[in-house]
Amino acid sequence: MPLQLVSENGKIDVADQVIAVVAGSAALDCYGLVGMASRKGLKDGIAELLGRENLSRGVEVRREGELLHLDLYVIVSYGTKISEVAHNIQSKVKYVLEEVVGLKVDLVNVYVQGVRVLK
Repeated sequence: MPLQLVSENGKIDVADQVIAVVAGSAALDCYGLVGMASRKGLKDGIAELLGRENLSRGVEVRREGELLHLDLYVIVSYGTKISEVAHNIQSKVKYVLEEVVGLKVDLVNVYVQGVRVLK
């Protein structure tokens, strides 16, 4: 069921997949993030790195009344402080969804599925 935003000009329906793509795109702008990981978990002990066309697969969107709860599954770069990368992702995603899209975000949970060495 799409999220409805009502304004003086009418209503806007925003699908969960659109919210997931916007959140994934915002997260990819953060330093230390290699990419989004599949929500399905690990395959042979290795997290599957998703391409830009599959951003929504690494984001889960839930609604609690008027508030959004997001789960982002990510792969971070080796040598970065994981807690700082996760905090930056949380801040950036919440800012973009609230200020740019106009949604109310309650929680942004970050699940680090793996660490990759960049060459």
